[in-house]
Amino acid sequence: MITISLCMIVKNEEKLLARCLDSIADIMDELVIVDTGSTDGTKKIAARYTDKIYDFEWIGDFAAARNFAFSKATMDYIYSADADEVLDEENREAFRQLKENLLPEIDIVQMYYANQLDFGTIYNFDRELRPKLFKRMRAFRWEEPIHEQIMLEPVIYDSNVAILHLPDSNHKNRDLAAFARMTSEGKRLSKRLHNIYAKELFISGEDQDFLAASPFFEISCADTERTLDEIKEAACVVARAARIGRDVEKFFKYALKVVACDGCSEICCELGAYFLERQDLEEAIVWFYNAVYETECILNIHSSGDIPLHGLSECYRLAGNEEQAAAYGKLAAEWKAE
Repeated sequence: MITISLCMIVKNEEKLLARCLDSIADIMDELVIVDTGSTDGTKKIAARYTDKIYDFEWIGDFAAARNFAFSKATMDYIYSADADEVLDEENREAFRQLKENLLPEIDIVQMYYANQLDFGTIYNFDRELRPKLFKRMRAFRWEEPIHEQIMLEPVIYDSNVAILHLPDSNHKNRDLAAFARMTSEGKRLSKRLHNIYAKELFISGEDQDFLAASPFFEISCADTERTLDEIKEAACVVARAARIGRDVEKFFKYALKVVACDGCSEICCELGAYFLERQDLEEAIVWFYNAVYETECILNIHSSGDIPLHGLSECYRLAGNEEQAAAYGKLAAEWKAE
């Protein structure tokens, strides 16, 4: 049987920490908790479970904090958890069985992260696999009988363990502030963070967030080192900001960039909203219909579902067609992300 170190980074988690640890601590062989500056009773609660509590001065870098936590682990594998995660009894048992039967050649175990859509800021799936359990000391070995090379790709196992994500608040203000700080300092975002920033804006951003982000994404649209997908998501952000700011010329400039790249549900919703604001109901219906039935979302799954369905309902209501308005309203109410 493998041994496991639980590694967590926490700050002001007195409301959630005990719930998390009660659901997982007895399966772990070691608990490592790194505090990044709590001012509440977090460390006192942590001390009920472990004496391996460390302080880490917050430098605005989650990766640095997690690396520090991992450096304190001593068991075969490391389980990385957040305070807002919970394992129910069914998945506690699944985790126990995984621990008893995991093959030693496995480097990473993925687990399902569940209950995403109720609380998340960048999530388009209610349940998705995430790497959660990591081999602490990876053994390198040679492969191939000729032209031999070191195996570099990790051996990943997709488990059936599901972790409930149950935060007590949405972290979007913290996350968007961090993105704004990085971009204001002139830092170049990786393709992954570029995508997450755009997603977070479309899923939970407010008008002022789009307006603040627009200059960064305008630069992305002109960046020849960005991929077509990055330019497309950047143009969606700038178009939304331009619509909010009532800059018609800029709105169509960036909306048409997306349309020229095969379009997406997000930009169709923006065009639908633009024409709805101007009471051009016939044109608004065309774009909301395209958002639902003719294009796919790239940033927010709701852009191809309930958002344009509500738009269609509103258009038909304003046009005096109550039957169609009710039909699309019903579809919007019954729509569920898959």
